Amino acid sequence: MRIEVLHIPGCPHVDAARQLLVDCLEDLGLPMTAVVQRTGPFPSPSIVVNGTDVMGAPEVMSSACRLDVPTRGRVLAALRPLVSVGASAPQ
Repeated sequence: MRIEVLHIPGCPHVDAARQLLVDCLEDLGLPMTAVVQRTGPFPSPSIVVNGTDVMGAPEVMSSACRLDVPTRGRVLAALRPLVSVGASAPQ
């Protein structure tokens, strides 16, 4: 299991995206230890679960603020399969 929070420096929405992810992980009983945070030239903020952006692939992979910020429903939908496979250890 690999969960990433990707963002550009100074992203005004990354704190809310991080908190959303924490809340969703807690709701599902998944560990925070699997979360990797990366700052760089990404659509920001992005939450990526096992290589897949929870909001779908952005049209342009660039260092910019996203208009389609991660939503609770999308994050939970991406994380739920991890519960059923017992993904307690990061890979």
